[in-house]
Amino acid sequence: MQLGIRLHDTKNLPFEERIADVSELGFKCGHLALAKVISEFPTTDEALTPGLAMYIKNVFAKNHVDIAVLGCYLNLANPNPEKLAQITHRYMAHLRFASWLGCGVVGTETGAPNETYTHVPECHGEEALQTFIANLRPVVKYAEQMGVVMAIEPVWKHIVCNPKRARRVLDEIGSPNLQIILDPVNLLDICNYKDQVAIVDEAIDVLGADVAMVHLKDFVVEDDKLVSVGAGLGQMDYTSVIKFMKERKPFIHATLENTTPENNIQVRDFIQKLYDEA
Repeated sequence: MQLGIRLHDTKNLPFEERIADVSELGFKCGHLALAKVISEFPTTDEALTPGLAMYIKNVFAKNHVDIAVLGCYLNLANPNPEKLAQITHRYMAHLRFASWLGCGVVGTETGAPNETYTHVPECHGEEALQTFIANLRPVVKYAEQMGVVMAIEPVWKHIVCNPKRARRVLDEIGSPNLQIILDPVNLLDICNYKDQVAIVDEAIDVLGADVAMVHLKDFVVEDDKLVSVGAGLGQMDYTSVIKFMKERKPFIHATLENTTPENNIQVRDFIQKLYDEA
């Protein structure tokens, strides 16, 4: 396992200093959401040139940190045609940029059938799933052209809400450039978290061959809702996912989420210990 971190969960420093700090903390890779990490210069679509990519690539390389994920978490099921066109353009700009960056994957979640990207019962319906697949298809085709992997992250509150729906997306699009980010906590909600072991085991069984990288976080129950926290600070059982990574995915990128600068080291050490002892 190459353990890393979501970069916008680290100390708020100028870009080059932030990546140096991440390296000094012992992290091997990072989840890069451009606008959340970089404030010194624009990261608009038109700003994503080969020169900027190579500058960013060199900063990471100098600090021996991989870019595991280039995040582009926008709603590909947005029903507004104009906004959907802008979103699609943004994904394509990220995929092109990723080809110059040499990063692991361009990552995304799977949206909702509304402009506000909010959970509604229709998220889990067949129409929403077909809309998402139709809108993802040209993005994946562009990923193929750029030689980049697009990775979707199943989330219970979104359209691709469980492992079987994720499998359908992979099979219907049928591209080696479409893979999976496995975030076990994102498969859980207040209605199913007590079945977490069975749900994670199903995800590994149904999607394991196509998992490109892993997100690691935890959850607590507050006011009848699941709230995400740093790994080891909640109720998550990591046994299956740690075993999966260790036995089947050598040197896989695994990034921590929902940590803070104050507990990054504590969470890092917790996961590393679990992995070493598995």
